[in-house]
Amino acid sequence: MIHKKTRKYIPADLDIKWENLEPLYLDLVNRQIDNTGDLEFWMRDRSELEAALEEDFAWRYIRMTCDTNSEEKLAAFQYFATEIEPKTAPYSNELNKKLVASPYFDELDHDKYFVYLRGVKKALELFREENIPLQTELQVEAQKYQQISGAMSVTIDGKEYTLEQAGALLKDTDRNKRHQAWQAITARRLQEKEKLDDLFDHLRALRHKVAVNAGFENYRDYMFQALGRFDYTPQDCYAFHEAIEREVVPILQEHAHQRQQALGLSELRPWDMDVNTSGKPPLKPFSNGDDLIEKTIQCFTNINSYLGERLEIMKANNLFDVESRKGKAPGGYNYPLSETGAPFIFMNSANTFRDLTTMVHEGGHAVHTFLTADLELNDFKHCPSEVAELASMSMELVSMDNWNVYFSDQDDLRRAKRDQLVDVLKTLPWVAVVDQFQHWIYTNPEHTADERREAWKQIYEPFGAGFADWSGLEDAEANLWQKQLHIFEIPFYYIEYGMAQLGAIAVWKNYKENPEKALQQYLDALKLGYTKTIKEIYQTAGIKFDFSADYVKELAQFVKAEIEKL
Repeated sequence: MIHKKTRKYIPADLDIKWENLEPLYLDLVNRQIDNTGDLEFWMRDRSELEAALEEDFAWRYIRMTCDTNSEEKLAAFQYFATEIEPKTAPYSNELNKKLVASPYFDELDHDKYFVYLRGVKKALELFREENIPLQTELQVEAQKYQQISGAMSVTIDGKEYTLEQAGALLKDTDRNKRHQAWQAITARRLQEKEKLDDLFDHLRALRHKVAVNAGFENYRDYMFQALGRFDYTPQDCYAFHEAIEREVVPILQEHAHQRQQALGLSELRPWDMDVNTSGKPPLKPFSNGDDLIEKTIQCFTNINSYLGERLEIMKANNLFDVESRKGKAPGGYNYPLSETGAPFIFMNSANTFRDLTTMVHEGGHAVHTFLTADLELNDFKHCPSEVAELASMSMELVSMDNWNVYFSDQDDLRRAKRDQLVDVLKTLPWVAVVDQFQHWIYTNPEHTADERREAWKQIYEPFGAGFADWSGLEDAEANLWQKQLHIFEIPFYYIEYGMAQLGAIAVWKNYKENPEKALQQYLDALKLGYTKTIKEIYQTAGIKFDFSADYVKELAQFVKAEIEKL
């Protein structure tokens, strides 16, 4: 069993209520600091308080997403969002000012603290008192997406399915059954089209106001600063989109043509894109949630005993909720528990192959959480997404050599690896579409819902539109964006998946050449947390932080060649 770290500053039994928190913040604001040692001690006390708050919020979020029907769990989450965060925000700003204004600030080890202090200065630049209630409202409103999505289910042949469970039927070899499932899922999503449009219009307006308050022309430019994107610009993102369109889309078009021929179809429709072209039934790598956890523990152990032990610890401490059910929020995540030093993995398994890759993906995040647990400051653990997703996406590929744990049949194992590598390439156009769509949304803040749908289609088409024929299904195509949780809840968190996907391919390429060295470099990079720049972390992993057209081409061709071997 694992336990929270022993607290040195805040009370062990601190009840997270504002009346108990304010004295601690006042102590930090008013404390006298007489030397550099005092300043670092003060930084550690602040870090301990923030870690406690983060873990309390984490559990409120986890419990709410595990049961979106519970008014009590929603109220607990909303209490933190409306009564705690708005009151801590001004104090956090005061603490940032106290740190930067300290006469001992320049005596800090700026190599050790460079990344952290850069973030503090940026937070001071962006802070606006008038944005606090707006950020609170955004936090509460965004969660309505999960309530709407979590309530969705469909009935097919007299049986009720969550959308994740129904999605598994899209792999059925019977085309009529696939079509039936796709129609049911799509119709259910379109029932909520106007409700989700209204919700998003409200979120977009609030976000634009936050940006304007902070002195920005639009929310896109604000978020590039707020996310700490010190290493690339919006123009770099557009260039990345173009590289994906030029270098990756043609490979996937070729695969789509092969799929069409193998299935003997005159055209591919959206319900034809997930079925295996071998004519064999869908892959079944596990039987239920418990089996998935056990097999993943064995898979990770076979890579390296440390990795398997981390998941064993999570299992022993009930830090998994993996099976899909009605009333559960959609998607999957790994949520770090800042004081405990372990994470919680949440996902919606429907006993499909994709659930296997989701589990090893979140397992990569989990390992990252453990590796950074003992870093000195809580902020050192706050890795940017470009690094966090490198941890998870690399694990998807590195783990493939041990997928025999899930597949005893060699042909099934080969199919699984091939499907995974095709999915790696398919990730890139979707990332480009979602990212480019968000650039358009927030640089056109006055757009209508109809204009938004048209923009989505205009952006989606050059990237292959899923490589299917959408004739007669234009309404479904135009509303595909609504299934992407990130657009509603965590805006602009998406291009990082593309950058990290390239990095993961490079890690895997190294792993194929020298497994022991590549794995050690990968773990060494993750141990850094966010104590170094993104480029330095990637260098430690033995790869480049690069998304130029030449690099995209090199890695896409490498994956293509590996697919052909299978």
